[in-house]
Amino acid sequence: MEDYGQMTLVGHLTELRRRLIIALLAIIGFSIIGYVFSEQIIKVLTVPIGELIFLSPTEAFYTHIRVAIYAGFILALPVVIHQVWRFVLPALNQNERRLLYLLVPLSVLLFFLGLAFSFFIVIPFGMRFFLGFSGPGLRPMLTLDYYISFVITITIPFGILFQLPLVQGFLIRFRLVTVKQLERMRKYVVVGAFVVGALFTPPDVLSQVFLAVPLILLFELGLIMGRIISPRSKSK
Repeated sequence: MEDYGQMTLVGHLTELRRRLIIALLAIIGFSIIGYVFSEQIIKVLTVPIGELIFLSPTEAFYTHIRVAIYAGFILALPVVIHQVWRFVLPALNQNERRLLYLLVPLSVLLFFLGLAFSFFIVIPFGMRFFLGFSGPGLRPMLTLDYYISFVITITIPFGILFQLPLVQGFLIRFRLVTVKQLERMRKYVVVGAFVVGALFTPPDVLSQVFLAVPLILLFELGLIMGRIISPRSKSK
């Protein structure tokens, strides 16, 4: 690959287009695989809720398409992240490259941990909470489309929010903030975590706590990571 310092604007755009095409082809390819196994994926996703219904002839078909794209994005994520880092890699020095070789796999791991946490803990609890309002005259009949939309809406934000330690690490490593500055922001982070919990989870206190507490722990993990990778020449 040509060095970034020697590349023209056209060269940068050509390289960016190549990386985007590879990432898009990966998503399309894995989405096709996801569609082939969409029925099995739906069975896995509906484990916390059981039997569902659909209200229109096309609802089940479009839900299979949505599940296929969702699965394609999740499965292609390592390829997408790899292409992003391959694009920025030539602009980094040797030490920064070594750091990325550690952080990129960690980024993928944290994303999948976020997905697992939301699917195995938050969603089952949220479903039990909401369905607990049923009674003799109120029978729950959830549709397939609504439930799959609910799962996607919950899991993707959790995967993204679990990237918080890496964001902190980058900010500290490139001297945009210091560990001391982030420590002074701790009380605001606690409040912000509960605000984010209110925005990205169903409207009940316990679900918000289930998101807020991991975010606070991830923030503390980011502080630990920041202390490890912070520039030696700069004090806290």
